[in-house]
Amino acid sequence: MEPKQINYKEENKMGKSCIRECFEKGKGIFHLKPTWVPRSFGKPGYRLRLHPDDYFAFGMNRGAICERWLGSVTVALNGPETKEDEGMSYVLDEGNESFLLKDAIEELGLDIIGKGLQQKYGTWPTFSKFFDYSTPLFHHLHLEESKANLINRHGKPEAYYFPIQLNNTLGRFPVTYFGFDPDTDPEDVKDCIRNYDKFDTRITELSRAYRIKLGTGWYTPAGVIHAPGSVLTYEPQWNSDVNTIMENVTMDEVNGHNLLTDCCPEDKKDDVDYLFSQIDWEQSTEVHYKEKYFREPKEIPSTQKGLVEKWVAYANEFVAAKEVVVAPGTKIILKDEACYCAVLTQGYGKLGEYDCEVAVMLRYDQASGDEFFVSEKAAKDGVVIENKSKYENLVILQNFANNNEAVPKIK
Repeated sequence: MEPKQINYKEENKMGKSCIRECFEKGKGIFHLKPTWVPRSFGKPGYRLRLHPDDYFAFGMNRGAICERWLGSVTVALNGPETKEDEGMSYVLDEGNESFLLKDAIEELGLDIIGKGLQQKYGTWPTFSKFFDYSTPLFHHLHLEESKANLINRHGKPEAYYFPIQLNNTLGRFPVTYFGFDPDTDPEDVKDCIRNYDKFDTRITELSRAYRIKLGTGWYTPAGVIHAPGSVLTYEPQWNSDVNTIMENVTMDEVNGHNLLTDCCPEDKKDDVDYLFSQIDWEQSTEVHYKEKYFREPKEIPSTQKGLVEKWVAYANEFVAAKEVVVAPGTKIILKDEACYCAVLTQGYGKLGEYDCEVAVMLRYDQASGDEFFVSEKAAKDGVVIENKSKYENLVILQNFANNNEAVPKIK
């Protein structure tokens, strides 16, 4: 039986005591339930390991489930029918109530996220996701902080990593556009915005494309226009969901006018110059874009037999991620300098006090054993991880905020 969920809006004393008890029982680690997010745009890639019958579990009018959010305390920006807790992660307390990770972080504060994040942000300021589309996404950007603040949101820088384990197929167009060709005339881009409702502007003709290489990644600053390719992507990102879509037709799918203007102040929705100003022109036309933002994994030297750690998102001011590989039949102690959300992409075994196993086929409302949130103290003390398979690696992705001093720095 699924644990009962405490209502998002309720002040529940029993819930607060349940949070502390669950935290202590897990020795500073929470077991999280999968969080599915539908989108009204795009076509699902069917690589999320969700049951084929459940991709429209939110209703046909909401579109298909194309994303799974990991360690999230934020609500998805999904239009007027968005549920009050859509996109938010729940903690599983087996046999008792489950509760929002957001509520747990508010209750536990520095005990879970550490003094640094608590003092600077008062919350867990990032999350990660798997996004999974069979076709490429539209050419779009995420607002930088000052523009996002105008609509009471935060900016959204993000990183990408392309995990091999979840990409048995690369979809219909495994190529990503980043920015614009350095010789692009800004007026050509403004013309694309002016003609958004008139004809196919083919804005990506002004851009640059890079074929996706599995096992690598990119960093994308807020304000950089981009069109991700059709590969399932692990995306550590800042704690926000803000988009401005500037491509009006993508793979024969028409993108509604609201996607261009949803994240504008009311008095700016028809202002072409304002819409254009959301683009970070300098970074979007960076001559050496790949040299600056492409990320090959950086392996971490290890003294533990059977352990391989690689930084897969790094060298930015906001988010970081690691891929951890534990060999078959091996037990290791994983130590880190900050709290994180962890998700398995392969294998099974033990993670701290919990049995863990990669998801293979989940129903929409089913619990899984593949997602965990590890407190700062537990991370620093070290999490015992055991691969119980005789044959396969145990593979874990970890998402950090910007308070881990071990992350490779910007050049």
